[in-house]
Parts: sequence; structure tokens; C-alpha cells
Amino acid sequence: GALALEMGIVPENTQAAFNYGFDKVRFLAPVKAGARIRLRTTLLSMEDRGPGQYLMKAANTVEIEGEQKPALTAETLVMMYERRKRAGA
Repeated sequence: GALALEMGIVPENTQAAFNYGFDKVRFLAPVKAGARIRLRTTLLSMEDRGPGQYLMKAANTVEIEGEQKPALTAETLVMMYERRKRAGA
């Protein structure tokens, strides 16, 4: 959930967001000590999972500065829950 918050892709009526896991994790190249890395993230989908529940899927690539091959690729899954409306509100 924290990465989704930092990316600014959490709907504003979200009450909670939880790490739901990872898919397609691939370690492609070693990262040498002192190497600079960068994370690139792309929103793939936001799937309705029932009343007030959404599953966000994002593609992540960890790039190594000066290298062609990324260090890692993975899909992140985050389950989000909408804030419930209070009775009489």
C-alpha cells in the first residue's frame, strides 16, 4: 500500500490499502555495491473486487544506471478498501 500512496494512485475515498502480493517476479541482473538504481512503475489495472474493494496491479522495473538489463521486474498487487459512509452522513 505505501508504494501506491507514494505514486499518488490511491483513490481519495480509500480507507485502507494492503500489500496483496507479487506476480511475475524476475531477478535479471545483479546490482553492484554503490550502483545507482531507479524504480519505474506503471499502473496496469484497477479491478473491482466487490462492494468497496479494488485490486490494483502495477508493473515495476528496477533499472541499474548505465546498464541495459534491469535488475528486477515484478507486478505488485495492492488491495484497497473504500471508506464506508456513515449512516445519516
